Amino acid sequence: MVKVGDKAPIFEAVTDSGEKISLADFIGKHNIVLYFYPKDNTPGCTREACAFRDNWNLLKDYDVVVIGVSSDDINSHKKFKEKYQLPFILVSDPDKKIRELYNAKGFILPARITFVIDKRGIIRHIYNSQFNPENHVKEALKALQKIREEEVRN
Repeated sequence: MVKVGDKAPIFEAVTDSGEKISLADFIGKHNIVLYFYPKDNTPGCTREACAFRDNWNLLKDYDVVVIGVSSDDINSHKKFKEKYQLPFILVSDPDKKIRELYNAKGFILPARITFVIDKRGIIRHIYNSQFNPENHVKEALKALQKIREEEVRN
């Protein structure tokens, strides 16, 4: 099970645009907000994605890459992203291998869990809340602020 202080597990995935990416592409360059959600176009997942979108200007200030992960296919992600004008990456995890790497499986529903990863690839914050989707971006912003404060001190 991954925990705060661990190196973030590296994965490769296909994005909503059909591009293949690796988490390693961003380590050393950006902070990363990696959020797992159950399903495109469901009420809670839409509120969560739109909360990240609506706070995009704040997030950008922290030199962050946001990656949303669900088991929906690329076509579903593409439509979801276009419909809600989401400015971040969505990746498809059809076999749930990325979820497994991060132990983000859940019980009945796939887990709604957010990981904040610093530029060194270290997990700095984990927020797990199925029923408070809008709070994920608030938690991510708090963690990013803390990372920035530590960078300034060092």
